[in-house]
Order: sequence, then structure tokens, then C-alpha cells
Amino acid sequence: MTAPASARTSADLIRAEGPVLAHNYHPLPVVVARAEGTWVEDVEGRRYLDMLAGYSALNFGHRHPVLIEAAHRQLDQLTLTSRAFHNDKLAEFAERLAELTGLDMVLPMNTGAEAVESGIKVARKWAYDVKGVPADQATIVVAAENFHGRTTTIVSFSTDETARAGFGPFTPGFRIVPYNDLAALEAAVDETTAAVLIEPIQGEAGVIIPDAGYLAGVRELTRRKGCLFIADEIQSGLGRTGRTLAVEHEAVVPDVLLLGKALGGGIVPVSAVVARREVLGVLHPGEHGSTFGGNPLAAAVGTAVVELLETGEFQRRATELGVVLRDGLTELVGRGVVGFRARGLWAGVDVDPAIGTGREISERLMREGVLAKDTHGSTIRLAPPLTITADELRSAVGTLEKVLTQGA
Repeated sequence: MTAPASARTSADLIRAEGPVLAHNYHPLPVVVARAEGTWVEDVEGRRYLDMLAGYSALNFGHRHPVLIEAAHRQLDQLTLTSRAFHNDKLAEFAERLAELTGLDMVLPMNTGAEAVESGIKVARKWAYDVKGVPADQATIVVAAENFHGRTTTIVSFSTDETARAGFGPFTPGFRIVPYNDLAALEAAVDETTAAVLIEPIQGEAGVIIPDAGYLAGVRELTRRKGCLFIADEIQSGLGRTGRTLAVEHEAVVPDVLLLGKALGGGIVPVSAVVARREVLGVLHPGEHGSTFGGNPLAAAVGTAVVELLETGEFQRRATELGVVLRDGLTELVGRGVVGFRARGLWAGVDVDPAIGTGREISERLMREGVLAKDTHGSTIRLAPPLTITADELRSAVGTLEKVLTQGA
């Protein structure tokens, strides 16, 4: 007989997953049972400072009271209608999200990968209906080392062989160019190009921040060449970098914006394609949909997320605390850290490979009560909830210093 979860230890639960869960993840060996704010607690009651925030899905921390209240209130009223009917929460969500982003229309979906897939479909439809690209000839230009999700279409234009190997045949219609290279981008765009799809900051690649002027250059090039600029802000958006959107650091407004993760407040999966009216206006009934997309529970939580961002508090916190994070990491360069990239409360930290891999460093941090995650090689990413305090942030950096200087 299977023991109740309350009677099972972390080791029991980790062992129990092996035979019944697909092995598509390699989690750190911690079993989280409770959480609030910036802290999580495991089955045995050990506490950890969360420096990952669900890859930015928890920008507002665990169980933010405003978001929990919005969810509770909606749970007592209505959770799902499907889009076969209207619901009383969706219009306000779409209105406020469009206003927050400076765009016109919203296509609500659930996961980040769904938002990317939807953005690809919309871009192709726009290319055929508006730009006049011949049928089935539309191309989309993407950047090497990208991460936009794990569906078969998305891994078709990944350069990560772990994500691709064994999953072909792949979807055609994509051209891959180096990130942060405007000349290569210009050479790849032609009359068949529907869109350029990029992350304003490449998260999975190690928080790679492009040169100043790159995003503005992409905007100018796509406008001049008559194709769409799609910005994937699923990780970088909604306050993470100190602005509502990372593209705002260069005063850029894309044609299409992809949002997810933090849009659901860490409570429900919520994503969206937000775009100019003439772009999303190409969709007609029956051409795209989602049973759960725009459901009233998701819309209520998403509206509460937008309300938090409308205050500017979280953008300011990310900017101010980003200085604390950057200063702390600067002190570690040459002392176990060989380099880092940071913007707002988001950093990719390159550790001396002689000290350990990113996985090994993450495990050492876990044993010291800090949760972070590796990307590739000896790089770890830090993306704490935007509710973190300066003291908590300094403590986390201090713990990183300890594990780097003491070694294994």
C-alpha cells in the first residue's frame, strides 16, 4: 500500500517518482511542500530561499496575498466556460493587458509554448493575408541558442541537440542566425519573411543580454523590410528586468508580444499573444482556439497581475535590488566567478569550471538553504521573486560565495 504523502519523507517521495513519472526533468533533490513569499519549505520542514522563482513564473513570490485573494474570489463564482461562451472576466483582462503593453489586441492561451506556437501561426497568416507571401512559403527568422519551448515545431528551430535529437522530422520554414548580429539578420530576411522571433534577453542560454542598440536595430530592420517583430518576453517580461518589458530598455514596441509565466501569478498557467490590431485581426472563428485559454479563473488572476504591475512597484524593486545583486556578484569575480550578466533581478553567473558544474554548484547551494538552477556547463541562473528583500539577496550572494570558496 502507498503511504499517505504526509507520512513520506523527501527520499521516499523522490524514489516514488521514478517508476511512475516520465524522466524528462532532472530536479534538484528537494521536495517542496509549502511556500510563502521568497521562502519554500520541504517535507521535513527545512527552509530554502527561492532564487529561481519558477523561471520567472513566480515574479510576485509564492502565494502573493493579492493574487491568492483574486483566485479564491473567482473560485467561488466560476472557473471555466470554454470559449464557446463569453465570461464576465475576460474583457477586463484583455483591456488592461493591452493597455499595459501599449498594444491593441490579446489572444489568451495557457502555457508559454502555446503562446509561441500561436504567435507563429498568426505571423504566417498575416504573411499570406496581408503581406502577400505565396501560400506555404512564409519563413520566420530566429536566433541561435534560443529557447521558446519544447513542442515539435519549436524544437525544429532550436540549436540545442538535447531538445532536438530523436524528435524529427522537423517543421520547415525557419532560418537561424546568430543572436546579437544585425548583419546576419538582415541577410536572412527576404520577401518571404513573415517575422523575426527573438528573446530580448536569452534566458536558457545563460541570461545573454544583447549589445545596446540591437533591439532597436531589429525593430528598424523589420519595419524597413516589411515583416513582423515578435518579442518572446515569457521569461524576461512583467517586471523581471526592471521594466514591464525588457524591450522597453531600448524604447522598442514590437508588433507581437509573447507573454506567459508570471502572467499567471504562480497560481494558474496563463499566456497571451498581444499584438497590433492589424496583426491579430487576421484570425477568424475556427482558425485557432483553446478550451482553457481565457478561462475566468485565469482572467481574474491575470487581471490581478496586471494591477500589481500598473503600480510600478515591482519594476522599481527589480531595478533597485538589481544593483544589490550586481554589486554582490562583482565582488565574486575572480573568486570562483569568471563572469556574469545581469539585468534587473536576473543574472547568469559563470562559475570557474574547476570548482564545479552548474548542477554541482546548485546542489551545494541547496544544501546551504538556497535554491537556484544551472543552465549549461558551469553557468547558474539567479531569478529571485521580485518581492525579495535586500538582506535576503545579500544572504543568497553570501551563500554563493561560501560554496564557491569552500568548494565541495
